Amino acid sequence: MSGNNLFRILSYFWYHYRRTGMASLSDIKKPVAAEMREFESYFRRTLHSDIPFFHVILSNFIRRKGKQMRPLLVFLTARLNGTINETTYIAATFIELLHTATLVHDDVVDDASERRGLPTINVLYNSKIAVLIGDYLLAQGLLISVEKQKFNMLGIVSDAVREIVKGELVQLQKTRKLDISEEDYFRIIRMKTAALISACTACGASSVTEDTEVIARMKELGENIGVAFQIKDDLLDYKSDGLTGKREGNDIKEKKITLPLIHALREAGPLERRRILRLLRRKKKGSREIREVIEFVKKHRGLEYAETKMQEYSDRAIRILETYPDSETKSVLIEFVMFSTLRRK
Repeated sequence: MSGNNLFRILSYFWYHYRRTGMASLSDIKKPVAAEMREFESYFRRTLHSDIPFFHVILSNFIRRKGKQMRPLLVFLTARLNGTINETTYIAATFIELLHTATLVHDDVVDDASERRGLPTINVLYNSKIAVLIGDYLLAQGLLISVEKQKFNMLGIVSDAVREIVKGELVQLQKTRKLDISEEDYFRIIRMKTAALISACTACGASSVTEDTEVIARMKELGENIGVAFQIKDDLLDYKSDGLTGKREGNDIKEKKITLPLIHALREAGPLERRRILRLLRRKKKGSREIREVIEFVKKHRGLEYAETKMQEYSDRAIRILETYPDSETKSVLIEFVMFSTLRRK
């Protein structure tokens, strides 16, 4: 697709959003609303356990369900490439189990006390139980794919798990030394965030077709959405409007070096860079230190730089979608890409 065509498409969507407001996630879900309701029932059944203690803990996940963006992507990419079927429901459930497992493990690694406004499993019980619950959820997903003999899907998701673990380890190592380059940053988010999103789109496609080129194209779509999504998450760390669902400067407090900060450090002079790195190395950082880092990033236009990079990946995703004939599903997926980068939380 030519650059002019892409420009016209993006211009149309920007004009549409300025006039009518950005499409909500509820709007994006409408074309597959019935399938999403059926998926929730399917997912609840997989969280049932004969062990009462486990059942109580697993019931927590049903009550605190998130945006369910990942199963939504599975259904949309399946419909884009064929007809939604039982394998699509298996794929969506497998992906959501994996996603939930990674969140539980992430909370242990980050020593987080809150998730979606509620206490984390490691706070309600302890870290040992949280790790075991995460393992159980992952095992449930693997078992479903083996029982249904969906070995291609198993390969896609197993690859994603490996990448997520590698990404977590690389981030822990780099965070400790505070020496993350832009290349390191993109490598980490491709492994940690984009790997799971690309598994969503690849599994969605593989549930309706065996065409390896189509599955590879959908995997590439998911990777671009995932990178753009993570950059947006990192940008939200610098917002203070109370709508983001995360505290301003939380990444700074946890010594996570994200793209806006990487760019600012690269643009700053040696003395200023050393001063900011000293602030970041402090074990306890108050609101004054966090505000100083935020202002430093804004001064060196780190937010604008990150937004430009985010838009590059968003554009790549839309270019892939534009290779498909016009349809409601294609339009909704483009809206999904736009939502990922324009959302406020």
